[in-house]
Amino acid sequence: MCGIIGIIGERDVAQDLLDGLKRLEYRGYDSAGICTLHNDQLERRRAEGKLRNLEEKLRTDPLPGQVGIAHTRWATHGAPTVGNAHPHATDHVALVHNGIIENFKPLRDELIADGRTFTSQTDSEVVAHLLSREVENGASPEEAVKAVLPLLRGAFALAIIFKSHPDMMIGARLGSPLVLGYADDEMYLGSDALALAGLTQRICYLEEGDWCVVRRDGAQIFDAENKPVTRAISTSGASAAAVEKGNYRHFMQKEIFEQPIVVAQTLKSYLRPLEEQVALPDMEFDLSSVTRVTIVACGTSSYVGMVGKYWIEQLARVPVEVDVASEYRYRDPVIEKGQLALFISQSGETADTLAALRHCRDAGATTAGIINVPTSTMAREADLLMPTHAGPEIGVASTKAFTCQLAVMAAFATNLARAKGKLSPEEERDIVRHLSEVPAAMNEALDHDDEIEAMAGTIAKARDVLYLGRGPDYPMALEGALKLKEISYIHAEGYASGEMKHGPIALIDESVPLIVIAPSGPLFEKTVSNMHEAQARGAQVVLISDAEGLAEAGDGLLATIRMPKVHPLIAPLVYAIPVQLLAYHVAVAKGTDVDQPRNLAKSVTVE
Repeated sequence: MCGIIGIIGERDVAQDLLDGLKRLEYRGYDSAGICTLHNDQLERRRAEGKLRNLEEKLRTDPLPGQVGIAHTRWATHGAPTVGNAHPHATDHVALVHNGIIENFKPLRDELIADGRTFTSQTDSEVVAHLLSREVENGASPEEAVKAVLPLLRGAFALAIIFKSHPDMMIGARLGSPLVLGYADDEMYLGSDALALAGLTQRICYLEEGDWCVVRRDGAQIFDAENKPVTRAISTSGASAAAVEKGNYRHFMQKEIFEQPIVVAQTLKSYLRPLEEQVALPDMEFDLSSVTRVTIVACGTSSYVGMVGKYWIEQLARVPVEVDVASEYRYRDPVIEKGQLALFISQSGETADTLAALRHCRDAGATTAGIINVPTSTMAREADLLMPTHAGPEIGVASTKAFTCQLAVMAAFATNLARAKGKLSPEEERDIVRHLSEVPAAMNEALDHDDEIEAMAGTIAKARDVLYLGRGPDYPMALEGALKLKEISYIHAEGYASGEMKHGPIALIDESVPLIVIAPSGPLFEKTVSNMHEAQARGAQVVLISDAEGLAEAGDGLLATIRMPKVHPLIAPLVYAIPVQLLAYHVAVAKGTDVDQPRNLAKSVTVE
């Protein structure tokens, strides 16, 4: 969730470090800082809040130096203050850290007893003092790192510079990603390829437990046992243009409108139009042997799993359970022969989901991942990678990654159904045809942006909002409520529509808008019946449906949002658009920070 960039070169690096932090803003942060090494001194500039505050400090107090590290922080230990902002430094060492040091308290107590003074409340400062102690005792930077890394329990990506060695920078990773970047006369460290996109396309992903000594002309990499190793250098393909908003007001708005294109790109890699079949990437196991599917994810991705449960059970007749990743390991789950564990993650680095993947793998389960970053840790460790091709998603609230995950989930459910002998060729042809219709239907849904914006001011006045849906539209109700909470800070809840009368209907009055997601079809009448129960108690209803549904149930409503008529299989992908646009426009009406909502981070790399 924090962002790291480091540069060692032959020119002043502060501006390039700041530009790198701007490319990392999407991760979410509450403070930022830069440290350079100049004239044998470690010099820092740090600021609370947005990067413009740090930029202003650098304008009034420039920071020279050809070696430097920079960081955007999302607070874990200690409040978001200048004193807790990274980089952390002693007289000898400065570092930036992404992750969490779980045993920092006993280490800190030991260092304080040793006479060392701390200036922050963070776990990260402990690492700086441990390294300093080694240096003061005569260790070289490499020796200090080798001595300190085994003492740390938890997750970390580190970039470190040493006052006495202006010709080097050291990086290390365990449980948090770290990337090496190569150029002719400079070298880089970054949290991800996007951080380095404006500097180089030649990158190397450090593997779990790796650490590296970086100099201007290259890097030497060591594994967790301190043995020299070689890691492949590849072309990242990340583009600095990916972090440009273009003509859009916010990244979230841009990413909502990109969905027809990126979903089409995603489906293109799974659909075989000539054969009228759905295909998955090559795999080393037989899908027909799968007897049960466990889907594990966090947040928005977990709602993809809930939709997937409907699809897989209906199409393939294979039982499915959906688990929240942060809870999965702690209930000591039963893992059986024939079980496929399917993990969903935009970043491929979410700490809880990654830990759950490793738990299943170690217990003997076959693992698969629906992941947007094909070079991420989860993507590399899963037995089957199903990429989403959404491209970089900058807005913290997931939009295009969500619908691309849904598209891949539909392809997976179809492929599993065929492997299990539950799908005839004619039925598969119908599914291919319906999935091929998704991008056009999404474009049609986007045409209603203006009317959604017009009603947003009314919803923005509410303190509480309820969402209803039935069947696969129930997870969409949960997703709509989450989006509204994330970016507008309005309390919202999603419910299965039939559950309203089992408690939540007590919340209904004329001040609580009710957003009902109800495409016409086999579940429409029951959903509308629940809606009428709420209307009878004063609910102000916004109905999202197609023309047929609105004609049948559109009277006496606060507002309606008309969607194209689509097959129930693809309805979740199309109906994602209005719930995203509604949350977006309500947040804009309220004046919140749409792309970087308070307290949230894009990639949650600590448990």
